[in-house]
Amino acid sequence: MNTLTAAVVAALLVVGSAFLTIGTLGLLRLPDVYNRMHATSKATTLGAASIFLAGFVYFGPSGAGLTSLVGIAFLFLTTPTGAHMISRSAQKMGVEFFGNADWPEDDD
Repeated sequence: MNTLTAAVVAALLVVGSAFLTIGTLGLLRLPDVYNRMHATSKATTLGAASIFLAGFVYFGPSGAGLTSLVGIAFLFLTTPTGAHMISRSAQKMGVEFFGNADWPEDDD
């Protein structure tokens, strides 16, 4: 592995770890399920994708590198779906927003 590849892998790992840390802090510190869901779905998706991308750069386009790319695609397809399902479930269970926020009114 040359120096440039090692630097790119290290930078992607640092960025991924930073996003995962931010997502974890959001999960621990934000006041309600909607805010926690937002923090974990956005930040941890970017963090995990950065770490998968570091795996792709390190291993190359075949073998484990291809698995890393598939992992990124799977992550970007499933995380928004899961976050939406958690949000809808919380709404149907009557979980209130923190503060003065409210669901938009239906125009039907």
